[in-house]
Amino acid sequence: MEEQQLQYLFGIHPVMEALRAGKKFDKVLLRQGMDNPQFRELMDLLRKNSVQFQFVPVERLNRTVRGAHQGVVAYISRIDYVPYETMIDTALATDPAPVIVILDGVSDVRNLGAIARTLECAGGCGIIVPAKGGAAINADAVKASAGALMRLPVSKVPNLKLAAYYLKQSGFRIIAVTEKVSRLIYETDMTGPCAFVMGSEGKGISQGMLDLADEKAAIPMSGEISSLNVSVATSVVLYEAVRQRLH
Repeated sequence: MEEQQLQYLFGIHPVMEALRAGKKFDKVLLRQGMDNPQFRELMDLLRKNSVQFQFVPVERLNRTVRGAHQGVVAYISRIDYVPYETMIDTALATDPAPVIVILDGVSDVRNLGAIARTLECAGGCGIIVPAKGGAAINADAVKASAGALMRLPVSKVPNLKLAAYYLKQSGFRIIAVTEKVSRLIYETDMTGPCAFVMGSEGKGISQGMLDLADEKAAIPMSGEISSLNVSVATSVVLYEAVRQRLH
């Protein structure tokens, strides 16, 4: 129980002070119906720092922690996120043809972990995830990644399009992996700096990210199911990039 409690910070003042000090949180739970000057100040800090928050019944907060939570429980991030500009600049400085993965709406923590594990094995340079709507980097994600999430740079951004614009300006080709096109990944040049956009299995890649992509490519499907788990699909794409770079 003590180890689990270390994953949380609770109480409105401790959480606000931690935010001001630059502490990183995966998510903050707020009691439904809160509304006072301190709460509004907290909300401003959460938005300013692009921290995901969720309103929940007080019973959930009571089950999460023991103590005077004051309607606020914050999940402490297990990793230190890096700005996407730093990730991209560092990748270009250390690898002539870096690979980055952008996860658009992938919410399952085990998929996130599996993707990170494959990316690390394939020599990738980082993962970009949305501040809202993406999988949390929690204990399950770290375990599924076999520790890769502790070694790979991860950037959490309020708008994926901002990161995509910077990638394009930096010389990366944005490749959206989608089943809605006829061009296959094997017909796509992956030998230069690439950022692969992977969408959720349900909704796929958002239209905004599809519009920004330099190229769209599909994984060929012959069976009747017609879709792969997103972590498996990412593995297929990453190792096609590895194959092309070996020849």
